Amino acid sequence: MSLHRLASVIIGVPNVNETRSYYEEFGLTPDSDGWFRTTDGGRQLQVTGAPTRRLIELGVDVDDEDDLDRVAHNLHRLDIEFERTAHVLTSVDLTTGVKATLRVAPRRTQPTVPATAYNGPGRIDRAGRAPGILRTDRVHPRKLGHAVVGTTNLAASTRFFVEGLGFRASDFIKDKGAFLRCSNDHHNLLVLESPVTYLHHTSWQVDDIDDIGRGAQRMLEDHPERHVWGLGRHHAGSNFFWYLKDPAGNFSEYFSDMDCIVEDQLWTPEVLEGAKGLFNWGPPPPPSFINPDDLAGLMAGTHSMTQ
Repeated sequence: MSLHRLASVIIGVPNVNETRSYYEEFGLTPDSDGWFRTTDGGRQLQVTGAPTRRLIELGVDVDDEDDLDRVAHNLHRLDIEFERTAHVLTSVDLTTGVKATLRVAPRRTQPTVPATAYNGPGRIDRAGRAPGILRTDRVHPRKLGHAVVGTTNLAASTRFFVEGLGFRASDFIKDKGAFLRCSNDHHNLLVLESPVTYLHHTSWQVDDIDDIGRGAQRMLEDHPERHVWGLGRHHAGSNFFWYLKDPAGNFSEYFSDMDCIVEDQLWTPEVLEGAKGLFNWGPPPPPSFINPDDLAGLMAGTHSMTQ
């Protein structure tokens, strides 16, 4: 795959300072210009002002100029406008308004984190106390994993990202969503059928299930209202998860142990129905996860802006 990384997201919110403080507490490292860094991924989140919360831009890395040429050809064939320089191509999904910026950049090799040792039936892989309960440092996400965006035209948005930009489909939620990837991770983008365009959540990789729990616990100690859903394990992607809510209403996910698709020929996309589209195990998802509490307000705001 010539696309090789979800490099960054830019999110728009009405309450910029409050939301920036949240993501610093979440474990991202702030720069002075509104960008936030992850441990392994560099500058991966920017929080900027917007009338309503939304995903403004996705940054995607490609290998070389030939990759941009192929994307330009695909977009031209689909009659989708784009702008091109030597090393950057930008285009907008007209349904969601999300700007995609593809940039020539070297591939990043993520540092290897030693596997967490777990004891099991007939298997002693560690002696003494579990490493996870001995950690006292703050949890800092390793990298940006994916973003989830609501779209009022699932087919059109899927076509833009797959046929236009070169994302690949990993799995589908029947009549509802498409899990798309621009790297070896199971998904870097999920487009969801929705009555309004909005950012559902961003997802951030941590070392293991212990760091998911430790990170969530720290975020909830003084703010239990931030809890959304977790702990659990998804079916699509297989990752462990815990979802929290930022001050603007976007969800943020700590995740670990995501499926990786190294060889396309060895992976068969599924069409998931019912609970499989949401999770494999865990507490039932709250209604607000499926239909966020501010969805009606977002719909009203969108309607008023079109009048």
